[in-house]
Formats: sequence, C-alpha cells, structure tokens
Amino acid sequence: MFDDFTLETVPVGEVRLRVRHGGQGPPLLLLHGHPRTHMTWHHVADLLSDSFTVVCPDLRGYGLSSKPAETPGHGAYSKRAMAGDVVELMRMLGHDRFAVAGHDRGAYVAQRLALDHPAAVSRLVVLDGVPIGEALARSDARFASTWWHWFFLGQTEKPAEPLICADPLAWYQISDKHMGAAAYADLAAVLTNPETVHAMCEDYRAGLTVDRRADDADQAAGRRIACPVLFCYAAGDGHTTGEMVALYGDPGAIWRDWADDVRVATIDSGHHMAEEAPEQLASTLREFLLPTPAGM
Repeated sequence: MFDDFTLETVPVGEVRLRVRHGGQGPPLLLLHGHPRTHMTWHHVADLLSDSFTVVCPDLRGYGLSSKPAETPGHGAYSKRAMAGDVVELMRMLGHDRFAVAGHDRGAYVAQRLALDHPAAVSRLVVLDGVPIGEALARSDARFASTWWHWFFLGQTEKPAEPLICADPLAWYQISDKHMGAAAYADLAAVLTNPETVHAMCEDYRAGLTVDRRADDADQAAGRRIACPVLFCYAAGDGHTTGEMVALYGDPGAIWRDWADDVRVATIDSGHHMAEEAPEQLASTLREFLLPTPAGM
C-alpha cells in the first residue's frame, strides 16, 4: 500500500495537512470525500504512481490534518479555505501547476480550486458531484430523501455531533470489505475523535451557506472553469442507472454550464469508486490526464 510513498505532515498557513506523495511523472492531486481520509486512494495511487507524481492529503478537518476552530459563517471549513490549503501544499512540494481529481466533498474542493486558482490547475476531474449551488437549487423531495444527511449534518439547531459520537462506527457503517484492513483501521481511529466529527459537520454547514454563496456568485458573474473537465459518476450508486442520473437526468449538462470542455464517464461501482473499482477508475483517469497524441 502506497509503495515508496512519503508520509509527512506539512504546515500550510493556519493548518497542518497529513499527506502521502510519491511516484513519477506530472503531478496529480487526489482529494477524498466524506468521511474518508487520503487512505481511500491507496489502490488508485499505487496504480498511477508509474505515470504520475501522486499527492494525497487529508483535507482540513479530516483524518489527521488540523481541525481549526469554527468561525461565524462556517468559513473555516469552506471549500475556498480547503482549496487554499491544497494549492499551497502543492507549491511547497514543488508543483505550481497540476491536475486534480476530487471525490464527493473533495470534488467541491477541486472545483473551487479550479475557479479560484485557474493558473494552477491543468485538468479537473470531479467524481460523483455537481456544484453545491446547483445541487441545492435543484433540491426537491427526492434529493432531500436521498441526501438527507446534507441537512442533518448541516443544521445547527440540534447539532448532529452528540448522536454521531455516541457510536461513530455504527453511525458511519464503514467496512473493510473494499478499502482493506489498513485503510479501515486508519478511518476507524479518526472517526472516534469528536473533533473530527465536529469538523466534518462544519464542512456540511459551510456547504449550505458560504460555499453555496460562492457558487452562486461565480455563476452570476459568469465565471467558468478554464481547463478541461472530466465528470465521472458511479453507475451503481444507489440506483441501477446511477444516483447522479436519477437526481439530475443529464448531470454532464450541469457541468457544461461551468466549463467549455467537459467529458463524461461512468464507473461500474457504488459511491466509493476508488475503493470498489480502482482499476477502472485509474484507467479512466489515465486516459483523460494523459491523452494519446494525435496520429497514434
């Protein structure tokens, strides 16, 4: 697992990020989702390390990265703050321009990174997500019943933390079936930390407030993602046709409102595609990030 990768904790501004990095070739930043850590990528990272210099951090609030105190308006856990963390991390590792792939909550960080730091991002991959502002604008009974946790974790009137912390492993229902024993042990350890649970809830609170406002402001201003985009969704995520399709019909069309060059791919797996279908995901990423030269 993570053969020949370096594991370290790197200070970036107000936080310290746990990160693994290794491999050879152009830089590729992989961003995990909720409630995972960077360990979710271990199969994919190993498969891609012969072609890319792969960087896998724990986002702020997650895993063993710093968990800054919450701020009014939840800005401490905004995707803008998280994007700022990882662009500085990449610079400190010697990468001024790089490709980025983000899954779940990490997809929102990757999107924000491409919008706020366009000179840094060469290609963007979003896995199982549409922009937060778009998702909330389309929220209906089906969305609320499928993604109810957005609102449960994101509200503050009756905070979710005490209920989750009473038995976090039962709440998250994690399993080592696909992720493997080492990744499971790493995740189980951090989920039993109340500070991690609180930080992850703050991530969702930011999503419903400051993150949505950032998306809406970009949309109103006509800002677009400059680099090529791959939107990739899990075909077996909750529905036989895929949760993204069930919710949005053509989710690729949503991304085409944000970027000129958008491709779409599916992965034959459930939501945690990096764990359930790493070979297919790695192949799909390689094809998009290292396109075959014309004429070959």
